[in-house]
Amino acid sequence: MKVFKEEQRFTQTWLILILIIALIVPLGIGIYGIIQQLIYSIPFGDKPMSDLGLISFTIGMFLLTLLTFFIKLVTRIDEKGIHYQFFPFHFSMKTISWNEISKIGVRTYLPISEFGGWGLRGGFFFNKGKEKAVNISGNIGIQLIFKNNKKLLIGTQQKTAVESVLKTYQHKIQ
Repeated sequence: MKVFKEEQRFTQTWLILILIIALIVPLGIGIYGIIQQLIYSIPFGDKPMSDLGLISFTIGMFLLTLLTFFIKLVTRIDEKGIHYQFFPFHFSMKTISWNEISKIGVRTYLPISEFGGWGLRGGFFFNKGKEKAVNISGNIGIQLIFKNNKKLLIGTQQKTAVESVLKTYQHKIQ
């Protein structure tokens, strides 16, 4: 019995830099506004936000940015099927049994033009009604085509290992 396991996180340098910059600006403005309003009793702007609103905005921006570092994609392939979890959006592993799949393979894809980027993609805003994707980084994915013709792509950073384990279970797809 072969088992494949992979865990991915958002660790791209460019993303971390963007998040840091995106966090510094609102936090800086928020902290400056808090200091102006709470310490010096000077309103920040023509229509100042309430103290509670300003503090809530600052904390909210910090928590949203911090959330990115907790997101992870866990993939497992075993004799029962393919299991994946995109934490914290999926609280438990989603299981796709082999008998639900009509075709499977590993392919290169274009994350931005096909799915609008990385993360949980398709079905809500971008690519509605078409293929869905769950990915963290890169451009290699496990392409699943279900018996109902729906498609799901699960991102991977371990192309060779995935191809090897899929060969092991290819006979389970009918």
